[in-house]
Amino acid sequence: MSDLPEELSPRQVAELIGDGGAQLVDVREPYEHEAGRIAGDVHIELDRLGGAADSIDRERPVVFYCRSGSRSALAAQAFGASGYRAHNLTGGLQAWVKDGLPIEPADGRVA
Repeated sequence: MSDLPEELSPRQVAELIGDGGAQLVDVREPYEHEAGRIAGDVHIELDRLGGAADSIDRERPVVFYCRSGSRSALAAQAFGASGYRAHNLTGGLQAWVKDGLPIEPADGRVA
């Protein structure tokens, strides 16, 4: 999987997390995460991510996401520069929902 691009489409991310091949980290604020999220993610706010780096497995790809993909792009760049196989969900949760992929809770929304 080391040949994966830094930017991944919602469908690529769904495939990766569906087979358990990647970790998924939501870097949004707590209220955003509560409103709607991708099942199976880990929530670590962007400003706390550096201190939580040890909780992210270096041996598995990690996909970061946020609302639109800009905050998570910063996280992916920083972790990629530190030796992680880091990726960004292109377009963030907005693109995920636009592609018809599920979020939780079932009545969740993109905040």
